[in-house]
Amino acid sequence: MKRALSRKNLWDQLPRTVKAPLGWFLGKIPPRFLLGAQFRRKAAFVRQAQWWPSEQLRAYQLAALKQICTLAYDKTGYYRRQFDGVGFKPEDLTSLDAMSALPTMDKNTVRQHLQEMLARPATGPGIDYCSTGGTSGTPLAFYMGKERSATEYAYLTVSWERLGYQLGETLAVLRGRVVRPDRQGLYHEYDPLLRHHYYSNFHMTDENMGRYLKHIATLGPCFLHVYPSSVAALAQFILRRGGRAPENIRGIIAESEMVYPEQRKMAEEVFGCRYFSCYGHSEKLVQASECEHSTDYHVWPTYGYFELLDDHGNPVTTPGQRGEIVGTGFINTVMPFIRYRTGDYAVFGGNRCEACGREHTVIRSLEGRWPSGGLFATDGAFISMTAINLHDDSFSRVKQFQFYQDTPGKAVLKIIPTDGFGETDGRNIQRSLGRKFEERLLFTIQTVESIPLTPSGKTVYVDQRIGRKASGGQPSEDVQNRAAP
Repeated sequence: MKRALSRKNLWDQLPRTVKAPLGWFLGKIPPRFLLGAQFRRKAAFVRQAQWWPSEQLRAYQLAALKQICTLAYDKTGYYRRQFDGVGFKPEDLTSLDAMSALPTMDKNTVRQHLQEMLARPATGPGIDYCSTGGTSGTPLAFYMGKERSATEYAYLTVSWERLGYQLGETLAVLRGRVVRPDRQGLYHEYDPLLRHHYYSNFHMTDENMGRYLKHIATLGPCFLHVYPSSVAALAQFILRRGGRAPENIRGIIAESEMVYPEQRKMAEEVFGCRYFSCYGHSEKLVQASECEHSTDYHVWPTYGYFELLDDHGNPVTTPGQRGEIVGTGFINTVMPFIRYRTGDYAVFGGNRCEACGREHTVIRSLEGRWPSGGLFATDGAFISMTAINLHDDSFSRVKQFQFYQDTPGKAVLKIIPTDGFGETDGRNIQRSLGRKFEERLLFTIQTVESIPLTPSGKTVYVDQRIGRKASGGQPSEDVQNRAAP
C-alpha cells in the first residue's frame, strides 16, 4: 500500500499532458493490484472476519488489546505511569472487562503528553504528522504510521460492498479535494488508479453543479462518494431547477459529516438509490458502517475496541440509551490511543444485528464532533467546513479557532494563539486556506483571548450571520449552525 500511495502521489504531481496517455495504461490494471498485497490480505481478512461468532471476535479483541497495551507499557512513559498507577499489567489482561480498570483519556491528554505517548520517534521513517480540527474547533496533533492506510482502505471498501460497490467501479467524488478546472472550465480531475472522478466541493454554484451532473451522467454505472452537505446541495439544486438526477448513479456513500434524516430522505428521493454511511475519525480507533438492511451502524470489532459510556463513565448496556464513544485503536503502533474519549455520541442498539446476523455492536443516532457549518463564497457557493478542514501543521500553534461571516466572500478567522504563534504562522494559515478558497473568499485573521461558547458549552466552527438564502449549496440553518455534541 505504501508503494501504491507513493505511485499515487507521483501521479497527482504529473502534468495533464503526461497523465492522458499514462492514464489509459493504468486504467487497464485492476486497482487491487495497484493497492498492493498488504491491502489484498487485509481486505480478505475483513471480509471473512465480519461473520465470525462472538466468541471468536472477543478472543481476537483480547489478543489485540494485550498487544497494544504491552507496546504502550514497554515503549511509552505516559502509559507506564498510568498503568502502574492503577496496578494494571498487560500480561494480566484476561477479559475485556478488565479494560475498565484503566483511566480514560481525551484530546487534552494528548496535547499535554504528546511526546511521552510516542512508542517510536516522531522523526523516524514511515511516520505521518496528523492533525484534526477536534471538538469545538480545538486542533489536535498526533502521529501515525503510514502502514495504517492499507487497513483503513480495506475496512472502507469492504463496508461499501454492503451498498453493492466493488473495488474498481467508478466513483464520482465531492469531498474537499482541491480540483483545478480543465480546458473547458470544468472543475474535474480523473484518477485512473482507483477509477475516481473528482469534482470541486469548493465551487458548488448552480452553474458548476449543473455541469457536474451532466458530466457524471456520462460515466456509466457509478457511485457518489460525498459529504452529506455536498450531496444535499446537489439534491437541492435538482429540486430547485425541476430537473432529474443522472440515472447511472447506483448508490450514495456519504461520510465525514453528521447524517441528518431530512438530508438522507431528500437525497434518496432525488437520486433514487440507497444512501449509505460509515463512521470513523482521524485517530483511527473506531470504524462503524451501516447495515445493508437498515441505517443502523455496525461497529467493526477487529478494527478497535469500542466502548459506550454514560455521563458517569459506566458502560451503556440498555438499548435506546445514549453514551459517549470511547475507543482503543489496534492499528496505530506509533502513538497508541487507549480508552480515548472521542467526544462523539451514539445510541446503543444491541450486540447483534438480527437482520444480517453479524455479532457486532449496533449503534444509531450518531452525533459527530465535526459540524456541518460552512462559508459562502463571492459567487454564492456554499463551502462546507469539512471541505475546509486541514490535515497539515498550519494550525499547530492555534489553541482554538472560529470563522465569523456576515458578508458573502468575506470572513474573519478568530484564533486563540498558543505561545510562539507569530507572523509566519499567520502566513502559513493564509497560504493553506488560500489554495482552497482561490480568492473566492477572502479572510482576515484576528487573535482573540476567548471564543464564546454555546449554552451546551461548545463552540461552532462558523459564527454564520448570513440569513437563509436560495443559494445552491446552503443547508438549513439547523444544519449549518449546529454545534458538535
